[in-house]
Amino acid sequence: MKFSIIVPAHNEQEVIAKALSSIRQQTFKDYELIVVCDSCTDNTKVIAESYEAKVFEIDAHSSGAARNAGLDAAQGDWILFCDADDWYLHEYAFEILAERIGRNEEDVLVFALIWKNIGYGRTRSPKGTIYPHVANKCWRRSSIGETRFPHYTGVVGEDALFWDRMTNKGIRISEWDMPLYYYNYLRPGSKSEQQGRNATQTRNYWNNN
Repeated sequence: MKFSIIVPAHNEQEVIAKALSSIRQQTFKDYELIVVCDSCTDNTKVIAESYEAKVFEIDAHSSGAARNAGLDAAQGDWILFCDADDWYLHEYAFEILAERIGRNEEDVLVFALIWKNIGYGRTRSPKGTIYPHVANKCWRRSSIGETRFPHYTGVVGEDALFWDRMTNKGIRISEWDMPLYYYNYLRPGSKSEQQGRNATQTRNYWNNN
């Protein structure tokens, strides 16, 4: 199997259908869709099952723990993470990823995204650092190995800590300035909105790192 797409979800019945639809509409079909329902009390599980996802339920209140559960279940050679309120921009995203990965024997391929309230997000910031968001990356599962996300949610987020853990392993990284993913930043009710972050703060981070 080529890809495992892991979607962590906590009471996402209002938004997850768009994310799952963008996955099911892909022209490339050699993948498994994994939705991890973390402490869900709404219809998220029912919706996920209607899109033929493999659904796992945990009670952790942690997107890091949900992603870890997805990693534990994944069978694909490559891992993609998709947040429940985001989506893939093109129906051929997986097809062109499948053709692109492996050219440079990389462990992770970083691609561009469209960042709501920010704009076009290239693979690197103006300061030359790769932004640590995990969803704009295609990960070789064997290179992840036993590395997992911390059960942590804070200003830096578990994405940055997972990225640090992976880069400290000396992984091989390649980059592709092709936008494939829409990051629905600051959606009302989302984690980023609840934590009080805003577009100005994020733009400052992007420009100064």
